[in-house]
Amino acid sequence: MKVAPKIVFLFNDCQPFFDALRPNPNSSLTTLEDAFHLSLERYGIRDRNASGTLLHFVDNKGSYQLSMVLLQNYEPPILACAVNEVLASITGEQSSPLPTFLVPSSKLKWEIKNSAPNHKNALYGMQIGPETETTQALATRTKKPPSLLQIHHEPLAIFIQLARVLKLPTFVLIGQNGKGEELEMLHKVGEVLASTSGLCFLRERIKWNPTMTSKDVGEPWRALYG
Repeated sequence: MKVAPKIVFLFNDCQPFFDALRPNPNSSLTTLEDAFHLSLERYGIRDRNASGTLLHFVDNKGSYQLSMVLLQNYEPPILACAVNEVLASITGEQSSPLPTFLVPSSKLKWEIKNSAPNHKNALYGMQIGPETETTQALATRTKKPPSLLQIHHEPLAIFIQLARVLKLPTFVLIGQNGKGEELEMLHKVGEVLASTSGLCFLRERIKWNPTMTSKDVGEPWRALYG
């Protein structure tokens, strides 16, 4: 899978970032969109593929400057297989250094025990694997996660686990917002992503229609896994 040196990896719940991140009007970047369908047969899954959409930002020399990977929705155990297959397709054919992965989360499933007021509307950054110039720049624009912070969003947890195993240079952006302030946090995360990628974040392009699902309510058994 041909990609840029920097990748914004998005799960389907992060569609707003895919729609709103666009080339800066003053830049020469253009966009190139494509779909991908990767076989999962080596995991014993014959009726499903790892599918999604690629959006590349290309300069006037035809070089990919940044790629966005939007993965379709999957449920466990297919979810882990799909994420692993996409990462393998990206990293397995790289003759140059591994690309830097940027992973924003719009599912604000973080719990803070004894939460302090200054945690409200905070933007946290988690560094995984080797540091790069991009991850260092993002670290200066975010806070370190509190020690008692836990992830309760399975797709993100799976990606983080695989990124650690594969030692991928990765930076995860996660917002902690107050009730009813999800749109503001999406905008905040989007602006930080744009500022370190030479892009702009168009708030008016955000398609925001949050819905509550049974998983959003919470399943008690998940607490056993932290």
